Amino acid sequence: MSAFEKPQIIAHIQKGLNYTVFDCKWVPCSAKFVTMGNFARGTGVIQLYEIQHGDLKLLREIEKAKPIKCGTFGATSLQQRYLATGDFAGNLHIWNLEAPEIPVYSVKGHKEIINTIDGVGGLGIGEGAPEIVTGSRDGTVKVWDPRQKDDPVANMEPVQGENKRDCWTVAFGNAYNQEERVVCAGYDNGDIKLFDLRNMSLRWETNIKNGVCSLEFDRKDISMNKLVATSLEGKFHVFDMRTQHPTKGFASVSEKAHKSTVWQVRHLPQNRELFLTAGGAGSLHLWKYEYPVQRSKKDSEGVDMGVAGSVRLLQNVTLSTQPISSLDWSPDKRGLCICSSFDQMVRVLIITKLHKI
Repeated sequence: MSAFEKPQIIAHIQKGLNYTVFDCKWVPCSAKFVTMGNFARGTGVIQLYEIQHGDLKLLREIEKAKPIKCGTFGATSLQQRYLATGDFAGNLHIWNLEAPEIPVYSVKGHKEIINTIDGVGGLGIGEGAPEIVTGSRDGTVKVWDPRQKDDPVANMEPVQGENKRDCWTVAFGNAYNQEERVVCAGYDNGDIKLFDLRNMSLRWETNIKNGVCSLEFDRKDISMNKLVATSLEGKFHVFDMRTQHPTKGFASVSEKAHKSTVWQVRHLPQNRELFLTAGGAGSLHLWKYEYPVQRSKKDSEGVDMGVAGSVRLLQNVTLSTQPISSLDWSPDKRGLCICSSFDQMVRVLIITKLHKI
């Protein structure tokens, strides 16, 4: 691929904020996005921005008692577009951003900080009921139905006597019909666990040696295809989730991507083979996954096992001197992306020529 044909990552708008930003998410079907974090005085903040004439306009600022760590629109309808958030005190809240004084749903979900959140069954993505999954420092992963008060519909916690590990990342997947659904969770010790919500069982587990910072299926609403896991030591792993071997599990390829922690991975909504990784040194890398000629083969005993593909770096750019804490592609406009970093900046990025890849 020549330099002229390569995608370019362009920082379109940059804005400094007066608080630490932990997460940012596009509001579906709009030119708006939310940023979430905490003020130096210890309170939480949600800001709603709109892109107008090449600049950002602050539409609303909402201050809350506890710092807000993470958020998702994944379990809401396109009509309501409610934001679900997890905070430092372990609370799960769902907010109507038009009337955010009191949450429309509230539960003390965890004993400690909610590090990570994901949603499925909303926005027309994924079959089945709308659900939210939260992962916490208390070692538990819980699935919530916003239509059901107080109690989680599933609770994955360490068995008695097992050490509790800090859960850093969760992701829904396999939601291709009304019954099937999985949650994948990554922990500070490198554990990855795949929970089957239909059978309420642990379907698979592995360890990638370093703390798992971010997990994402390439699509939530299809039969499991690929899973990317990023980690502390600058590595990420791509698992082919189509073929599970009884003892070897899923085939994978790993790549040393950044000089430091890979904080985030996000797949392009319009092309599941392309994904961005965000690094601790303020860099973004755009990758393409390439499938092998055959995705499965027989082992010596005739049992099917997966074959991993390869990854190719398409482009990279350094945006900040500080870690990029969150990243989100626009679901509506191909190549439009937002990211936040620990230099208290939010950036709107345009990634060009993606349709040619």
